[in-house]
Amino acid sequence: MKKLVLISSLLFSLSFAFAQQDLASKYAAIITGTELKKHLSIIANDYMEGRETGTEGQRRAAFYIEAQFRNMGLLKAAGMQGYQQLYPLFQDSLKSAEFSVNGKPAQFGTDFIMPLNSNETGSFKGKKIVFVGYGIDDPKYSDYTGLNVKGKIVVFFLGEPKKDGKYLISGAARGSEWSFPGLAKKLTVAAEKGAVAALFINPNQESFTPRIVDNGKRTGVYFPKGGADTKKVHAVQLANTLAKTLLGNNFDTLLKQIKQNLPIDQQWKTESNWKLAGQFEKYRNTINASNVLGIIEGTDKKDEYVFLTGHYDHLGKHDGKIYYGADDDGSGTCAVLEMATAFTKAVADGYRPRRTLVFMTVSGEEKGLWGSEYYSDHPIYPLEKTSVDLNTDMIGRLDTERKTDDTLNYVYVIGHNKLSTELQGINEGANNANTKLVLDYKFDDPTDPNRIYYRSDHYNFARKGVPILFFYDGMLKADYHKPTDTIEKINWSLYEKRARMIFLTAWEIANRDEMLKRDIPLQ
Repeated sequence: MKKLVLISSLLFSLSFAFAQQDLASKYAAIITGTELKKHLSIIANDYMEGRETGTEGQRRAAFYIEAQFRNMGLLKAAGMQGYQQLYPLFQDSLKSAEFSVNGKPAQFGTDFIMPLNSNETGSFKGKKIVFVGYGIDDPKYSDYTGLNVKGKIVVFFLGEPKKDGKYLISGAARGSEWSFPGLAKKLTVAAEKGAVAALFINPNQESFTPRIVDNGKRTGVYFPKGGADTKKVHAVQLANTLAKTLLGNNFDTLLKQIKQNLPIDQQWKTESNWKLAGQFEKYRNTINASNVLGIIEGTDKKDEYVFLTGHYDHLGKHDGKIYYGADDDGSGTCAVLEMATAFTKAVADGYRPRRTLVFMTVSGEEKGLWGSEYYSDHPIYPLEKTSVDLNTDMIGRLDTERKTDDTLNYVYVIGHNKLSTELQGINEGANNANTKLVLDYKFDDPTDPNRIYYRSDHYNFARKGVPILFFYDGMLKADYHKPTDTIEKINWSLYEKRARMIFLTAWEIANRDEMLKRDIPLQ
């Protein structure tokens, strides 16, 4: 009897699973190349002017996406008045910058500049300077060991040290976050150590060209890093002549070592007496950019969330040429719209997902993942209750460097072996049951020089511990970041198949019994 009950239960489970697959496949079929093309023909047309973040073109694209979400009947996110999560961007212009050494004024543009996006209006003064090498404080390498910089002014070089061709901190041929964002991180450390200001030297910039000086008087649009409670210090970039005055005869030797990326020995980290003072004033213009969110509320697990993301911004218009960004990332944006359409139709037929689905298109990706960084630091829904982010960035074309027989039937998948051991099985199961794409894990190789895992919006979820999958076509050459990334080059049938596969994966994760495990540490 027990055996019969067990068999009956197993058959019921299999029957239910197959029924779910059939349902998912039915609604995945709503996603078609024809419908994707309708959206992409608008997102990547002249009117959007390349959708550069902070421009009218980006705002037009946001309004188009918002209109689609509204017409579908998607809900607005909790606490939001509309469908757009606004975040601030700054554009600064210099009013005045002064810097003096032992009471003698230095010349702006000749002896020093004060970067606009690294300084706030205010003043500083100090009587002691401390040379701190690269200005790095990391478990693998620290320039601050044994140094007391509280109440003093630190001096450091940009860059980071190497050994045997590899950077000491990253352990790879590519630099760590001490190179990029680099300066911002070093300034934060200086502030946390109690320094009152920081002087820095670019080893590859002996003096300031007219263009550098002009850039020191106004900025482009930028994203403010750090919260209101982040400690800050004023930053002054020194020309080599003034740096040599402050560091003395050691400067030439140090410069040679820095240009070779050598570690800086403790003997060079000296303290000296200089009476320094600085004053800075700027005008700030605030420009809003936005992420666009639409929601399908779940049923019994509505307080858990599945995100489907793509970035809708691109590079804008330069020298009279529009950078259309049809694949990058018009293709991901329109896939999110079509997946929302398919789920909406399933809901209309009575098949509402168990978890809440959040369709989010972000801006600022091309500038440095700004929109997703803002969301992950100001989440509308708890990140600990976010089961997964399925991010789509470029799925409409072919990798021109791919020479295998499956060139017309593949997608690169990033994140399959990171953060959750359940991701790969779910994704492969959804694909094998329907779309049968070749899932290529090439870019998950830790030695991949392209570092794709860190280069799109999923990473801002991953850094907060949320499991992610990132779907990508690998179009790194050909028309990548060129005006020629146009809609005519999209492979519609393959684009359709990839979007359907992502939908099927989302369906499974949205309806399974448990949230995804988080059982692999962030790398």
